[in-house]
Amino acid sequence: MFYYTYVLKSQKNGEMYIGWTVNLKVRLSKHNEGLVKATKSYIPYNLVYFEACKSKSKAILREKTLKTGFGRKFLAKRI
Repeated sequence: MFYYTYVLKSQKNGEMYIGWTVNLKVRLSKHNEGLVKATKSYIPYNLVYFEACKSKSKAILREKTLKTGFGRKFLAKRI
């Protein structure tokens, strides 16, 4: 089983959202259907980056890292 850290980019305003999940396809659908309170105002979203981790704790740690200044600079170079 894999855990995914992912980055979405809003087509509406270009803002990025960083999260983690066990099912990337279902989670993206929930974001785009407006079922996630934090992102429903800015739908639709595109998946622009993801990483697979073997443990939940590593996926959560990676999410927290990507939300830092260093993480956002890393993403800016990758996306």
